[in-house]
Amino acid sequence: MPETTPPLWTSAEIEAATSGHLSGPAFEANGVTYNSREIVPGDLFLALRGARDGHEFAVSAFAAGATGAITERPVEGGPFVVTGDTLRALEALGQASRDRSPHVKRGAVTGSVGKTSVTQAIKAGLDLAGPAHASIKSYNNHIGVPLTLARMPRSVERAVFEIGMNAPGEIAPLSKMVRPHAACVTTVGPVHIEAFADGEAGVAREKASIFEGLVEGGTAVFNADNPFARVLAEAADTLGARPLTFGSDVGCDARLIDFQPFEGGAKVTADLFGKRFDYALSQSGFHWGPNSLCVLLMLDALDVSLETGLEALAAFQPLAGRGQTMAVSAPGGTFTLIDESYNANPLSMAAGFRSLGAKPVSAGGRRIVVLTDMLELGDQSRALHEGLSDAIDAAGLDMVHAAGPEMKALYDVLPQSRRGLWRDTAAELAAEADVLAGAGDIVMVKGSNGSKASLVAKALAALGGAG
Repeated sequence: MPETTPPLWTSAEIEAATSGHLSGPAFEANGVTYNSREIVPGDLFLALRGARDGHEFAVSAFAAGATGAITERPVEGGPFVVTGDTLRALEALGQASRDRSPHVKRGAVTGSVGKTSVTQAIKAGLDLAGPAHASIKSYNNHIGVPLTLARMPRSVERAVFEIGMNAPGEIAPLSKMVRPHAACVTTVGPVHIEAFADGEAGVAREKASIFEGLVEGGTAVFNADNPFARVLAEAADTLGARPLTFGSDVGCDARLIDFQPFEGGAKVTADLFGKRFDYALSQSGFHWGPNSLCVLLMLDALDVSLETGLEALAAFQPLAGRGQTMAVSAPGGTFTLIDESYNANPLSMAAGFRSLGAKPVSAGGRRIVVLTDMLELGDQSRALHEGLSDAIDAAGLDMVHAAGPEMKALYDVLPQSRRGLWRDTAAELAAEADVLAGAGDIVMVKGSNGSKASLVAKALAALGGAG
């Protein structure tokens, strides 16, 4: 007889994990979601209370195929487990999932830049090594982390979780929920600084708190080139973690020696634990030099071989809105669009400018950036926007189009020769997409997700029928 795969959750397990009480017949579920529009048959529906009360959507969730629900009050349409608080129930379900699979090696990722891409690159390596599980999209907050845990199949061997924050005190509880065997901080920079009285120093301490959740003897991976590396190192030491560093210094466990970008990728020369080697990436952004070393150290800590890690990195493609590149038709030829519209901050802007500046252009072609506001920078916002001018100049970029009140600060300090269009909103700039770039140009679109840079990227892609 072939083995049958056990369900992700039974109603009895849900009752035990959440201290809830089942109303209706026993059920089994093979997925978990709180969005009734994402239900697939066999899912467990979580009636969370947010901007809308999830209980209002229970009937539609059951109609879409949910086999059961976790609720705080009776609902119609199917069986449900009643609990006192559905968010607390989700947390309990996540912790129960972790505890019932003690064999799973778990990793956790945070940082001011690169969390999602590094998480997914680690997942690519874990997948090659055996059954694996990871956060989807940017599920990195107080709902996303326990949800990812609750979705973890019993059969996986390894898992990686993305952990983010918007304010002080958010990362440590989420890391303690995951209890990772290895945790990394990609880098620390001026992101979400409006929430911290002491700016980046506060961000650094918050990022370092991911090490608080490590299992005993766990591994702390961090960027030794960052100005706040000492904060991270001290946190790892205080917690008794095994430190692993990446960066350009000879003392790093993973040292970046050279990074040579080319069309569609890069060649990296590095030293890992004293052994020098070359490897290929399908990413051409300079930030993928240190990012790739972070990935390799995390995979090593999760018992994945170097050969498997390098194979995964060679095949790992840019994620949507995080460096995807396409050719777009234009009068007289094509231009190259680099979509970096998912998010932005001063660190990632500078890295993007440097990468764009290194790309060859054909005769008459220009290197163009289209920028929308960087958000959550507090009273430093104006200075940080103006300061992008230096990085643009150092990269030798030809033209800057911009949208938003914060980007007006940058636009006003640019030399006249670099000024393209400025508009009050991304939507207004997107409406003029046909004049933002022409044949032979390379154009990068970048901005915070909330400032709608994606509207411009989509409008530019649509010029060639790609939108």
